[in-house]
This record gives sequence, structure tokens and C-alpha cells, in this order.
Amino acid sequence: MRVLMISDVYFPRVNGVSTSIETFRKCLSDQGVAVTLMAPRYGTEDADEPLELLRLPASRIPMDPEDRLMSYRAAMSLAPQLEKEGYDLIHIQTPFAAHYAGVALARQLGIPALATYHTLFEEYLYHYIPFLPREWLRGLARRYSRKQCNELAGVIVPSRAMASRLQEYGVTTPLEILPTGIPLQRFSQGDRQGFRARHQIAPDRPVALFVGRVAHEKNIDFLIKALQSAHAQNPDILLVITGEGPARPALEKEARLAGLAQNILFLGYLDRTQALPDAYAGADLFVFASRTETQGLVLLEAMASGLPVLALSAMGTTDILEPERGCRIGAEQSTDFGLQMAALLSDGHALRLMAQEARSYADEWSDQAMASRLAHFYRRLANPEAQHHPAPPTLSGPLPRALNTQ
Repeated sequence: MRVLMISDVYFPRVNGVSTSIETFRKCLSDQGVAVTLMAPRYGTEDADEPLELLRLPASRIPMDPEDRLMSYRAAMSLAPQLEKEGYDLIHIQTPFAAHYAGVALARQLGIPALATYHTLFEEYLYHYIPFLPREWLRGLARRYSRKQCNELAGVIVPSRAMASRLQEYGVTTPLEILPTGIPLQRFSQGDRQGFRARHQIAPDRPVALFVGRVAHEKNIDFLIKALQSAHAQNPDILLVITGEGPARPALEKEARLAGLAQNILFLGYLDRTQALPDAYAGADLFVFASRTETQGLVLLEAMASGLPVLALSAMGTTDILEPERGCRIGAEQSTDFGLQMAALLSDGHALRLMAQEARSYADEWSDQAMASRLAHFYRRLANPEAQHHPAPPTLSGPLPRALNTQ
């Protein structure tokens, strides 16, 4: 089976969409699915990228140096070549130029188009367009999403909450709940001592870790407020914040004003091959407060590393946190969240038990298991006569309920 993926973002741009694409592409070949990816050219990618990665001309976006606007015309010019190569379907990963090019190419080639709905745009837009009314932006995002989703043969969502939200929008296209899996091996071999030595962190200092884009919608200021109450219980606690993004200067200023400059370490972007696994290994507790995640991959990465999690249960993180295996659901108030953080970091026995649970639980979310389900969904869409064939076995715990909801 041959699948064409098309996305407005991919590495070297680091975010959850790029990670999801990379994870599935690597595993789908084991499921008999050959994937070609069409993505924008950034100008900083490796010169020796594989042939199955088609880089298209793209222009810079004003006031957004991380992203590019992919050329719709360049994508459409490849239609004759794509038709010769005989693709079975098109998988759209983002809702901008990639969506419109993907839908148009699918119609021209006479094959189905599906999309993954990665981002809850109604909760993001007001952070970037603050001069327009929030309710107006929310309504715009919902109409935009409904129209796009209803053009497709199928839509993949990473959580039950996201499926419910799209149904509220009026999306009638069949929904498949399918989280991105975790490459377990990558996150099981971090270097705790090396990480702490590189960043001059004492071996016994209690460390809480955040991983993600340093953006306003990630609610990192909640963690800084929580740290104030945690610091009152244990003045030695260190909050490590990794990642880059537009909120970093404001958050650094907030930390200084709160008198926590010695208790917060901003590390910037960490390479996912070794530096990020080392960070997970070097911490004692993973903390996360975003209320807009469609899944929350970093929670699973932390647990695959044996790092216990304390996080708010909202949107996509609920599916992961619900059984509280290797994790705890955080309090909605920052002061109480901070007290939970301090209590866990002072209880080594509880953290060790949670670490064992976390590794076991993460095994159920492996990249190979999720890629198997995605390959099955592809075949159902490409061959409608096979829709009643049995699906692969589901996993244990609350996840199967999500995966079986359509």
C-alpha cells in the first residue's frame, strides 16, 4: 500500500505534529505501508534526506520565524508524477496549504483523503490574534474546522475529548480515535548523571521537568505560580523548562519577579535523540499544566522514561491520566498543584513505585501498536468493501474505549 502524507510542518520545525509524522512514518513500513511525505522547505534541513521526503518551495511567515507557508502551486504541479506512482490515499496532517492541496490532489488522482486533527485551534488563536474578540475567533475556528473535516473520507483524532469536540462542531465525517504511539526504546536509555553534571544540578536536588513548546497556550505560568507554593515547602526544588517559543521572555521575567530565578532553569530546545531522553532521566517528576492538548505525547514520553507525572486532566491528557498509573491528576488551583509537587518530590518511595507503574503503562502506547491500527484504518478507507473486517486487538485499560469509539 502507498500513502502520500502532506503537511505544512515537519522537522527541522519541532512540534507535536512533526513528532507524530516521524513516529508513524518509521513504523508503517513494518505494516506494509510505504509513505511519501510532502513538506515545506526550510533551508536548514539535511542535504541527504531520503527520496520519500518531497520538500516543496515555501515562504517565510511574517512574525513567525519558525514556520513556512508551503507553495500550493508547487504541490499541484506534482500531480502527474504522483499519479504514475500509484498512491492509494492521501493523509493530510495540517489545515493550511497542505489541506487544500491534499484535497485537490486526492480529487485529481481519484483516491480518498483523510486528515489528522492535531490542534484545537479554538483555544490557540486568541493567543496570537489578541486584538480580535475571543468568541469571534472561536466561532471562526469551529466553522473552519467543520468545513474542512466534512470534505474528507475520514478524520483521525488523538483522544476521546477531541472526537467529542469535533462532533459538537457538526463534523459528520467518520472519526477514528488513534493516539500517536511512543518509540519506547528511545526513552528508556537516558543518562541521569550526565544530564545533571552538564547543567550543574546536584545529584540529590529534587527536579521537576516540563517539556514542550514554550508558548502561552501551554499554561507554563501556572507551573511558575505552583512553584511558589512548592518552594515554600522545599526551597531546594528546581523546575527545569525545556523547549523554545514566544512566551519564554515573559516567563523568565515572571520567574525573576517571583524571586524564583534560582529555582527555574530554562534549557531551550533539546535534541530528541539523546539530550531529551537524558532530561527525562535526570528529573524526578514531570509536570504539565496545558489545558489545550489534543493528546499530550510528552506525558507518555516521560512515563516511558520511568518518570512519574503530575498533570492537569484536560482535553487529550484525560485519556492518559484517567487510570492514574504512574501519574497523578493535578489540582486545578496552582497553589494546591504546588503542594502536590512538593509532597511527591519529598516521597522517594512513592516516586519509585510510580516509576515502575509508568514504564508498564507506557508499554501499552507503543508506536508499533498504534501504527498497526493506522494501517488498518488506511486499508478500510482505500477498500470500503473491507470495512467489516475485524480490527487489530485493542490495548488494555481505558484506551480501548477511546480507540473503539467512532
